[in-house]
Amino acid sequence: MKQARLFVFLILVLNCSAHAQGSKNIKWLKDGSGYYANENSEIVKYDLPAFNRTVPFDKKSLTPEGKSSALFLNNFMVSEDGKKVLLFTNSKKVWRYNTRGDYWILDNDTKLLKQLGKTFPASSLMFAKISPDGKRVAYVSGHNIYTEDIATGTVKQLTKDGTDKIINGTFDWVYEEEFGCRDGFRWSPDSRSIAYWQIDATKIRNYLMLNTTDSIYSFTIPVEYPKVGEDPSSCRIGVVDVATAQTKWMNVPGDAVQHYIPRMEWAPNDNEIIIQQLNRKQQESKVMLLNAKTGEAKTVYAESDKAWIDIKTFWNDFEPSGWEWLNNGKQFLWVSEKDGWRHIYVVGRDGKKETLATKGDYDMISLEAIDEKNGYVYFMASPDNALQQYLYRSKLDGTGKAELVSPADKKGTHNYQLSPNAAFAKHSFSNAATAPEEDWVKLPTNEVIKGGTKKNAAPFPTPEGTKTEFIKITTEDGVTMDGWKIMPDNFDSTKKYPVVFYVYTEPGEATVKDSYGAAGTFLYNGDMAGDGYIQISLDGRGTPVPKGAAWRKSIYKQVGILNVHDQAMAAKKILEWKYVDKDRIAVWGWSGGGSTTLNLMFQYPDIYKTGIAVAPVAYRLSYDNIYEERYMGLPQENKADYIKASAITHAKGLKGNLLVVHGTGDDNVHYQNTEMLINELVKNNKQFSLMSYPNRTHNINEGRGTSLHLATLFTNYLKEHCPGGGR
Repeated sequence: MKQARLFVFLILVLNCSAHAQGSKNIKWLKDGSGYYANENSEIVKYDLPAFNRTVPFDKKSLTPEGKSSALFLNNFMVSEDGKKVLLFTNSKKVWRYNTRGDYWILDNDTKLLKQLGKTFPASSLMFAKISPDGKRVAYVSGHNIYTEDIATGTVKQLTKDGTDKIINGTFDWVYEEEFGCRDGFRWSPDSRSIAYWQIDATKIRNYLMLNTTDSIYSFTIPVEYPKVGEDPSSCRIGVVDVATAQTKWMNVPGDAVQHYIPRMEWAPNDNEIIIQQLNRKQQESKVMLLNAKTGEAKTVYAESDKAWIDIKTFWNDFEPSGWEWLNNGKQFLWVSEKDGWRHIYVVGRDGKKETLATKGDYDMISLEAIDEKNGYVYFMASPDNALQQYLYRSKLDGTGKAELVSPADKKGTHNYQLSPNAAFAKHSFSNAATAPEEDWVKLPTNEVIKGGTKKNAAPFPTPEGTKTEFIKITTEDGVTMDGWKIMPDNFDSTKKYPVVFYVYTEPGEATVKDSYGAAGTFLYNGDMAGDGYIQISLDGRGTPVPKGAAWRKSIYKQVGILNVHDQAMAAKKILEWKYVDKDRIAVWGWSGGGSTTLNLMFQYPDIYKTGIAVAPVAYRLSYDNIYEERYMGLPQENKADYIKASAITHAKGLKGNLLVVHGTGDDNVHYQNTEMLINELVKNNKQFSLMSYPNRTHNINEGRGTSLHLATLFTNYLKEHCPGGGR
């Protein structure tokens, strides 16, 4: 349900540095002294801080025998010794991301470039990784794990029970969508074993999507999709011996169906694995050490929450892999909200001692790097303004206050790609009125060592961004909400103007950020300010902004209730502005924002006159179990909350103009939601408009002309039912 944010000119990147399927173009050297990058079909190396450039893998070496051009690289990985490079190409989608494709490996000593897994179907290999000793590559194909000897090309199958429902080394739909889990296996440090997840989805019912256009006879597309209230897939951890292909299953306590394992890594030694286990409600988290030889499990750290516990994807760029170890594996970093704020703790390996590293009434937004040599952890935060973010550092021993690293005079949103030792970083900055600027800096001084380049603003949704004004609205409930506002061109305070609200409001995403291009109505095909619209978006309670755990978790069991109420109460205040036309109030959103749009139109029809809901969840009991049960609880215990939160429950309240848009091939928010909504609207004789896009996914961008058609549809509907301009 979070997927619509991908449309808002945002790029979600996965920093999967252990294999060639990560998407960041910088591949740091382990010691942080430089990096590799893909430039014009060549892999180049830069040594810092001088930026001395070499080309260890040129076009000629990356050109297969008999071909006239180098491989087109979707990604790459260079071995630690710098002698081998693993190449990912010809990639294809698995649900959201291009995580399957072809792999090649190049040995710079022998100059031999060869394709891996040549006997497997094209574009079927996933998550290939070079072993730590550099002798083998492991990968997944057809839900089984294989190794291939780099020197001889010998392929060995390590698991043999993989099917569409028994999933080894990768994950089912819901683990990928809600936990960010895709790469499901890890090499041991000694290269002798591989630890992996096995997901047993045999008891998960398929949701059948119907394809009626790609052939004369329709056919179904099955998706293993556990609806809320249905049992999750069973999950277990195995360690397979590379020599014998024998798996030792770990004895993780607790029902394998009623618990999740969203994180697993080596501990870091050859004998132990560390995991995080969540109970089904995601209110209890346990960190366990597993003996890789015996399977014995020992809980070393535990915490609980009355609402839910966020996992690493929420504070690590949506990448769940990796475990941050300190002091030669004697300590690790952990993030918790147990004191009311999201903070970093240093925890002893046995869990008996912990130190709060980031003290204060503020949220750590994301963990960026560890400078163990100098005793610092680097992280993003914004103690004074929840719309912005800056790089800070704190002492690992918990002494002193957090230090601002980002330039104090640049107010807005900073992003960094830090070297492993936090010595260097690629830095970008923007705010609502400032196009992105990029440079390379030395840390912690933030001294610019290269760049100061201002990016071309053309690809971004300007000029709206330069007109953005940030506002605060305090409702009659005493809730103060941050928002952005864009006023019409040639505004005349003596006239009244229409307002278009953009909403999301659920825990998946915030819409109000002080960054370039974050404000505006991205689906509008034209100039909204020039056409005389006031544009507004507001982040209410429950949105994932750095305002403390109480703000974020106040929405527990009230998604579709509390967030909708906050939006309507804020809109009531805005309707008091003298220049707002109460008869021309529109609201729109996508995915969770589409759900909010429906509820606002149905529950507050005297405020909202026109609504456009794209890919909405109309019935909360139709969505997946991990998302819904995290934020709403188990429907077996509080089904009434689900019914109250569902838009179809309130459909009879529609008075205004409603356009519903949905792709029939949406594997995320099923088209079923819109059909259920149609039934309720028809039953109550509520007239509305509908646009179905055949076989389009949740993004509704597949097929020639689709994006333009959707934007034109959106624009025309808005102009017809909520025309712009002052009156």
